[in-house]
Amino acid sequence: MHLLFTGGSGYIGSNTALEFLKNTSCQISILDNLSTGFIENFEYLQNQFNNRVHLIKADLSDIKTLEDLFINHHFDCVLHFGASLIVSESVSNPLLYYSNNTVNTTQLITMCLKYKIKKFIFSSTAAVYGEPDARLIPVNESAPLAPINPYGASKMMSERILEDTSKAYDFNYVALRYFNVAGSNIQDKSSLGVLGQRSKNATHLIKVACEYALGKRKNISIFGDDYPTKDGTCIRDYIHITDLANAHLQAYTYLQKYKKSEVFNVGYSQGYSVKEVIEMVKKISGIDFRVEISARRAGDPAVLISDNKKIMSLTDWIPRYNDLATIIKSAYEWEKKL
Repeated sequence: MHLLFTGGSGYIGSNTALEFLKNTSCQISILDNLSTGFIENFEYLQNQFNNRVHLIKADLSDIKTLEDLFINHHFDCVLHFGASLIVSESVSNPLLYYSNNTVNTTQLITMCLKYKIKKFIFSSTAAVYGEPDARLIPVNESAPLAPINPYGASKMMSERILEDTSKAYDFNYVALRYFNVAGSNIQDKSSLGVLGQRSKNATHLIKVACEYALGKRKNISIFGDDYPTKDGTCIRDYIHITDLANAHLQAYTYLQKYKKSEVFNVGYSQGYSVKEVIEMVKKISGIDFRVEISARRAGDPAVLISDNKKIMSLTDWIPRYNDLATIIKSAYEWEKKL
């Protein structure tokens, strides 16, 4: 099978490509403009799997290059990771997010229909839920979608486009609503620290805390300690990157087997506060660093925890690394190598 990965040189895309390459006989074409992706991730995949993966450096908005790609290759499935994804940036620059995330996704779906690509896996987000009522936590897939920032709204719109397209055409998709992804690939000892999170300007808490513990940052802040939570800081559901990558493989198997569209949460149904995460980074690193308290960030909900029963009941996805210490240790060991 031949798969198209948009944004496949990014953190989640490259780890998912690794999961597919190790467990199937697929060929992968990666379309990535490398604005937030990294050539090092592609080079690792290419070195490991030689002629089974290749890169097309282009933007999703480049319709001519995109169409040439579809003309010259028949793809069994498109896995769409290419997107802008920083919540705070989406608040300050919303048009970028609606253009890059929603408009480009629409153009990609249009190309799939034109060239009869019937399977599509979409990189969505828990941000589509916004700030759910406390009575709905852990949140399941039937909860109201009420994003509180343009990032979440852009993904929600793309999900709606997929849903309507699936109803109108012979086209099926799985939208995976990611919760907070962290860590580096640890499928075996030889790959510990391979394909972790690189970043040109990290905002993810675990990444930032590991950088600070290693002296790569001048400071670290908790954005708000007055939320209605057990210790006043935001609570999130953290998932290890290898488990998330495997969820995409299970989503592809689901599309092959059932030929129907679905939406799945991908998380552990377990929440940790910002303070709990920072304390675990201190424990793993052995460094008792100082943390500043800053004002809340726009667009941050107080609590967001997944209900993962649906993906676990309808697919063969089984979490293997559901442990905060394991997630942070793999992230920290990766960060030491950068």
